Amino acid sequence: MVVIWGANFSAIKLALEDFPEIPFNAFRLLLASAVFLTAIAVRRRPVLSRAEWLRLAFLGLIGHFSYQLCFLAGVARTSVANSALIFGCTPVAVAFMSSIAGHERITWPRWAGAALSFAGLVAVVGHGANLSRATLAGDALIFTGMLCWSLYSVSSQPLLERHSPLVVTGLSMAIGTVPYLLVAIGPMLNTNWAGISRTSWLLMTASSLLALTVAYMIWSTGVQRIGSARTSVYSNLTPVVAMALGAVLLGERVGGWQLIGAALILTGLAVARVRPAARQRPSPASGGQS
Repeated sequence: MVVIWGANFSAIKLALEDFPEIPFNAFRLLLASAVFLTAIAVRRRPVLSRAEWLRLAFLGLIGHFSYQLCFLAGVARTSVANSALIFGCTPVAVAFMSSIAGHERITWPRWAGAALSFAGLVAVVGHGANLSRATLAGDALIFTGMLCWSLYSVSSQPLLERHSPLVVTGLSMAIGTVPYLLVAIGPMLNTNWAGISRTSWLLMTASSLLALTVAYMIWSTGVQRIGSARTSVYSNLTPVVAMALGAVLLGERVGGWQLIGAALILTGLAVARVRPAARQRPSPASGGQS
């Protein structure tokens, strides 16, 4: 998942050179939704209650419609470094929301792992961050997007206990795509389609099938099997992968702080996986209280 999302930064950056952002994302969502709905139709039709359909609608509006609008609009108005730093708060936001919702108890290793990963993220991209009035609107949009994604991750957990990641991700994305297409009608009518290169179309297709389809499925499977808090810690690996690919493919320089940051992020992931030893109750023979 993080390899796909790390590479996706470069794919989007190249595609948006001649592909308007809203039509680009509208096609990504439309293609990914079509793939999901086809896969769901091939399998048994899921049986969902009215309450589950309402939760799916909420997930679609928060995790696909609102998140995608805020993310692309924010990236266009602030730096990549600022975006990465703000999204580095995702594990903490998810852990806090998950704890409030009562889905899982967040142990000290997970809090420590999230803190170490964020410190590593600061080392990787913090040197390029620049919080100022010029980027304030973009930073606010990215922060809103981060909260939307965190809320989506936590809110999807109850549904994932009863339904497959394919059903939850696919149906919620299809629902969220509908209002996004309504917003995209105007920009799509004003787009010069002849000016979009074949390479950009291929990049859009790859971004849709991999970043929105495969990676989203992996994320939902992680939330289902290990919980939203633990899954979210892995998202901080994405800038590390993006940095490594940038060095290999684009020849971008990797400095000492970036290497230190990568080591901190990996350490944070390892710490987050630690399970505290369960407290043993004293046996009656030992004279302890039961």
